[in-house]
Amino acid sequence: MPLSLQQLESPTDDARTLITELDAELNTAYSPAQRHGFNIARLFRPNIIFLLAYLDTCPVGCVGIAFESNFAELKRMYVRPDARGSGVAQALLARLETEATRHGITRLKLETGDAQLAAIRFYERAGFKRCKPFGDYLAMPPPAIERSIFLEKSIQT
Repeated sequence: MPLSLQQLESPTDDARTLITELDAELNTAYSPAQRHGFNIARLFRPNIIFLLAYLDTCPVGCVGIAFESNFAELKRMYVRPDARGSGVAQALLARLETEATRHGITRLKLETGDAQLAAIRFYERAGFKRCKPFGDYLAMPPPAIERSIFLEKSIQT
């Protein structure tokens, strides 16, 4: 099945569905205070690029990248369980690295939860290393980030 990536300028039903599925998955493992994902409206702001992945015409994944002053943060990365292992996550990440490079960014960062073991392995295989909290996470109370794993990756511009 052919994989295609589409950059969205505004929310679509497919984007809403994927974010709802991601939230349902995260709700089983984390308290509301420990979930730091952007809601659908916050994903469509000028400093964010949001992508959907399709296999044929079926939406199977999504990710956002928020551009900060000296890094970019991955937000809301999700691939449907039946599409995992098919290269969707790799394609989304590669596109984000291209977008970051195009914007002159040399560091990608992300926050994920300690229960997302497959995601952590994926990011580490992709070259991400554990790091300290960054950005808005620095101002959060310790219980809000006690289950957070912070990762970063240097990329070439």
